[in-house]
Amino acid sequence: MLILAQIKAGKFRRHRKSLALLAAAAVLGAGLLFMNTLSANLGLEEADIGLGATFSKPYASSLDLDWRETFLAALDDLKIRLWRLPAYWDDLEPEPGSYDFSIIDWQVREAASRGSRIILAVGRKLPRWPECRVPKWTAGLDEEIVRKKILAMIGETVRHFRSEPAIVAWQVENEPLFKFGECPAPDVNFLKTEIALVKSLDARPVVITESGELSTWVRAANLADILGVSTYRVVWNPLIGYFYWPITPKDYARRALAVSAIVPKIISSELQAEPWVTEAITSLPIDRQLQLMDPAQLRSNVAFARRIGFSEAYLWGVEWWYWLKRQGRPEMWEAAKQLYAEAAARTSGAVKAAK
Repeated sequence: MLILAQIKAGKFRRHRKSLALLAAAAVLGAGLLFMNTLSANLGLEEADIGLGATFSKPYASSLDLDWRETFLAALDDLKIRLWRLPAYWDDLEPEPGSYDFSIIDWQVREAASRGSRIILAVGRKLPRWPECRVPKWTAGLDEEIVRKKILAMIGETVRHFRSEPAIVAWQVENEPLFKFGECPAPDVNFLKTEIALVKSLDARPVVITESGELSTWVRAANLADILGVSTYRVVWNPLIGYFYWPITPKDYARRALAVSAIVPKIISSELQAEPWVTEAITSLPIDRQLQLMDPAQLRSNVAFARRIGFSEAYLWGVEWWYWLKRQGRPEMWEAAKQLYAEAAARTSGAVKAAK
């Protein structure tokens, strides 16, 4: 029995030693990853970039905000002059063949009157959950019929807005090659049909967006005049919870270089500026929301984008900042206001220097 106890004790000590070695290796690996990330961020020049935003009328409404008031505040207080505006299908075509452009007309008109430049997003899959916002009357229709309706809607939208000089590009769908949202599976051939339709109606460039973290960018770059990629720093996973995405500015820049022979311009179409959440953001206490995204993290994310070197970055979260402001917590709004002012001053200074 004594010998058996000694054997068991020896196995336990070896097991405990193995666990200790694994833990040490994990700590060492995490440390090396941190040092690599730190070294890849240090010493990189922060380029002058145009700082814009995506605005979603349905998202603002879901926060119980007056969406017009929210958009005007972003225009007049934050003075945002680069916009990505989705033309949601369920707003555009409430009845089959009957188009109502009043909602997106108003946004484009207000932005244009202040000298903004606009990327107008068209298609079925557009920014903000559930991504695919379709009219109720499409329920039960065969997918082939739905696709014909999508093409008709895109054609009507481009024809309606092609005389507007403030629109500088058309975004066709949102991350159409990335399976996400309550949407049909990606179909590259149908996407090509949509792109061809837009190009047949107007000469302005087509933006195709892609996950900046979970793709090689190559497929989207082959279809785009301008490639837009998401840029996320803090994300969530069901196995490990929240973590910093282990990609550095140099990693993004290397990918950009790899596809630069295919697509001439790359932008950050979705720069994280609100928390990554798995439920309605308003269900979290505000202090918890600001633990996940605060002014310091916002400034860090913008600095990260500047180190990548893209010419433009469109922030994701302007509606949430305004909601916080209405709750008596204006710190994100004020931080963003300072960042937009700094970006405008930097890009204006760069233009003057070039002259």
